[in-house]
Amino acid sequence: MGQKVNPISFRLQVHKNWDSRWFAGKKDFAKWLAEDIHIRELIEKKFSSRPTINRIEIERSANLITVTIHTAKAGVVIGRGGAGVTELKTQIEKLASLPVRINIEEVKRPELAAKLVAENIARQLERRINFRRATKMSALNTMNAGAKGIRIQVAGRLNNAEMARREKIIEGSVPLHTLRADIDFHSTRATLPGAGIVGVKVWIYKGERADR
Repeated sequence: MGQKVNPISFRLQVHKNWDSRWFAGKKDFAKWLAEDIHIRELIEKKFSSRPTINRIEIERSANLITVTIHTAKAGVVIGRGGAGVTELKTQIEKLASLPVRINIEEVKRPELAAKLVAENIARQLERRINFRRATKMSALNTMNAGAKGIRIQVAGRLNNAEMARREKIIEGSVPLHTLRADIDFHSTRATLPGAGIVGVKVWIYKGERADR
């Protein structure tokens, strides 16, 4: 089961939470869901040049949408004098049905964020860096940052090989079946010219949650 279920959804209501938090009736559900998807796509596309966005949380109240952006580089998102946030808010309000408030929260240790690690590996692969070097350096940095374990899996035509294959590296322990284990997970893809798409998956084990 641990290999087939997303480790984050597997732990929902145990110690993980949804990234979109609101309740809607049948009339509004589809519209609000589409709004959330478009808001996330807009933010991800705006900062796609470098891996900076870790999580995007959306909360809705009766008259306000609160968008919380967890980022490794708050200065890039905020912009000079707050111009970046103002521009982003204007763009989001064109998509949303309610006024928008944006909160920026900085990720103190990006080496422990699976999304940032996975996207960093994908960008390295796109720059034709050897996949073994990229995965080993990322795993080493994550373990040095205080993680209990990390598992990285890459799959596709690695190093422009004729046949696709799957390679993985594991440092420490990654207990996927233990519900109280705090595991962060993300999967992304790297587009390589001449070799197609290479998938990247990252699991990071941060230790057991004492509150559960």
